[in-house]
Amino acid sequence: MDFVSTDHAPKAIGPYSQATISDGLIFTAGQIALDPATGEIVAGGVGPQTERVFANLRAILEAAGADLGSVVKATVFLTDMSDFKAMNEVYAAAFGEHRPARSTVAVAALPRGVAVEIDVIARRGR
Repeated sequence: MDFVSTDHAPKAIGPYSQATISDGLIFTAGQIALDPATGEIVAGGVGPQTERVFANLRAILEAAGADLGSVVKATVFLTDMSDFKAMNEVYAAAFGEHRPARSTVAVAALPRGVAVEIDVIARRGR
């Protein structure tokens, strides 16, 4: 197993990696709307938070030798399912015509009080 680390996404703040690579697959840790430059949560609700999440995911995937077009599965965690539409608009724009499998789950809470967290599984290579 190889470990992925980039300064362009939030540092792991616990005993985990930003991503791991095993057998040609990249498994990212869940990403929240944490700006890696400031260490602050992005303000403005689920839309801007989802945009930051995708910026973090892009940075990690790039460091691993992939991109969003390499994603085969995404898992989205929302603290409020009424935010689904706003999250989904950003999600659709981020992936364009690419349509990986996805699960969306409502949860009671997420780290740092964010509204959304997303992790992905991707193929290595673009």
